[in-house]
Amino acid sequence: MQIEIKTLDNGSAGTIELPDAIFAATPRADIMARVIHWQQARRRAGTHKTKGMGEVQGTTKKPYKQKGTGNARQGSLRAPQFRTGGVVHGPVVRDHGYDLPKKVRRLGLISALSQKAAEGKLVVIEAATAGGKTKHLAQQFKVLGWTSALIIDRALDEGFVRASRNIVGIDVLPTVGANVYDILAHDVVAVTAAGVEGLKERLA
Repeated sequence: MQIEIKTLDNGSAGTIELPDAIFAATPRADIMARVIHWQQARRRAGTHKTKGMGEVQGTTKKPYKQKGTGNARQGSLRAPQFRTGGVVHGPVVRDHGYDLPKKVRRLGLISALSQKAAEGKLVVIEAATAGGKTKHLAQQFKVLGWTSALIIDRALDEGFVRASRNIVGIDVLPTVGANVYDILAHDVVAVTAAGVEGLKERLA
């Protein structure tokens, strides 16, 4: 598929051929959902923790004798039925991540890119470079009409990253970091000409 290459000044810099296998595939919502769930699971810290009966502070002495008091038998004040007792089956520190086949992750990324292309929200830009001035870059995005955009480049320009860092709704990623969650979380996906080549190599 042919697509126009735009500049950050909203000009034209020719056209580029995008491979249909990557940018014109049939989007799979089920695959994208699986990949996003996998991404979110891997991002979880898993540091939640409650103390069990053997971990809470307290005496180990039997509260009162077994028989003759008329109360239910008790063996410890650290049991979960008491206010200062431990928690039963509470969360423990663990890793929530799990494995997802590489082919599924690849298909998810292709589906996300193809969906943006089908919606007309995929833009190819000539280059992502800036002189380090946030105000000037924000004005360029305003002219382009970008309020929520993900910019993907093969090798990030330090000045561009610095200039765009403080603009709300704008994120920059290298091609190796392009992922389904961030692509779908932004309204516009802008890929540089070099970024297109990087995605071709990654998804070949």
